Amino acid sequence: MEDLCYLSATAMVQAVRDRRLSVRELTAAHVARAERINPAINAIVTDTYAQALAEADAMDAALARGATPGALCGVPVAHKDSFLTAGVRTTFGSAVYRDNVPTQDSTVVARQKAAGAITLGKTNLPEFGAGSHTFNAVFGVTRNPYRRDVSAGGSSGGGSAALAAGLVALADGTDMGGSLRNPASFCNIVGLRPSLGRVPMTPSGFAFNTMTVGGPMARTVADVALMLSVLADAAPGDPFAIPAAPAEFSPLAPVDCKGLRIAVSPTLGGLPFEPAVQLALQDAVRHCEALGCVIDEAEPDFSGADHAFEVMRALAFATNYGKVRSEQGELMKDTVRWNIDLGLNQSGLAIIEAERARNQMFLRMQALLRDYDFLIAPVSQVVPFNVAMEYPASIAGVDMPHYIGWMRSCYRLTVTGHPAISVPCSFTDDGLPVGVQIVGRYRDERRLLEFAQMFEQANPAGQRRPVL
Repeated sequence: MEDLCYLSATAMVQAVRDRRLSVRELTAAHVARAERINPAINAIVTDTYAQALAEADAMDAALARGATPGALCGVPVAHKDSFLTAGVRTTFGSAVYRDNVPTQDSTVVARQKAAGAITLGKTNLPEFGAGSHTFNAVFGVTRNPYRRDVSAGGSSGGGSAALAAGLVALADGTDMGGSLRNPASFCNIVGLRPSLGRVPMTPSGFAFNTMTVGGPMARTVADVALMLSVLADAAPGDPFAIPAAPAEFSPLAPVDCKGLRIAVSPTLGGLPFEPAVQLALQDAVRHCEALGCVIDEAEPDFSGADHAFEVMRALAFATNYGKVRSEQGELMKDTVRWNIDLGLNQSGLAIIEAERARNQMFLRMQALLRDYDFLIAPVSQVVPFNVAMEYPASIAGVDMPHYIGWMRSCYRLTVTGHPAISVPCSFTDDGLPVGVQIVGRYRDERRLLEFAQMFEQANPAGQRRPVL
């Protein structure tokens, strides 16, 4: 039965449609695996296993009556605990919302349900998604399935760990400073940060937040494309949401990579990296060369990017959580309070400078990707670190200025606004995954996904599973 848990989502849907697998069989296999493995990694923090089995039976009955299978028919999924789930606890990883039970679904959740996905529960995240290491005062820490003494990344760390462990076939997440890419790299899965507006973020208390996006995670690029085809489309309440048709993203077609021009950025503007991360990027270059790509080292100019991100992030934290901070701040972790206070107290001049810098970063990346088809760079500056650490305080002898300083390799690219996908690349000598991120042209997710799939096929790292 557990062999079913590492089928691709695409294969699961086809098997259900062909009646080679029942939704009950598929769901029961994943529930059994989750009940056995999840206690050791703490990826799913609020489970809906009984409800999932009942929904599976109802779906099988509907299919037997001739119902048309949805795009995700029977696929086991789990939702990040920052997405609203009607009737199911949603805590945002914070003691402030420990007992919060919403009455509506986020659009991301509703679209998966409408497509026939079976929800197994909610996945862990750091409090309010603050930081790329998944732990909080409500549920504790999420552990990496490849080695349980190290981080699964974050903030979508519960979803990435659940995918790597075979507990679900698809997981949703959000990304402001790397929250879909960092945990994908740490857990040897695929995570896509789409362009702004590709995936609607509704409902939201900050509809004009231009830094945070929603997106898919999976074990294969094709499955990420499948999930994106379900999530993407315009939505009332999201002023940035882009109309899209499902066929725009899935199925993906093979592409000829010979002659594609690839810019490689080893340091993303002079950032420090651990040696194992640098070695992984060299592996990525070799795989691209084997595909026939033309490789140039091309470090983008990231002047002002850190300031822009840190100011805009603080503004988002103050907008979303400033009122909660004033009323129940004692229940929040120190770094969340710090980030909110930074937003509440920054000057108008700082915001003006941040907007100017962000504008320049977008234009610079646009110019780079007119000359090159894609940019390839490391995802994280470090490999998965000990779960007892709150965050890396230094990298390669360089002290980090604050709790998000070690995430700059992700959030410098956030500032450009361009889509970026983290794909498995290699492993350290002691068995820890290291991903690489590929940046594509603005709002051209399909082309990015098709190239990422060719990279995936040239590189066997993504097929390596944890021993559980």
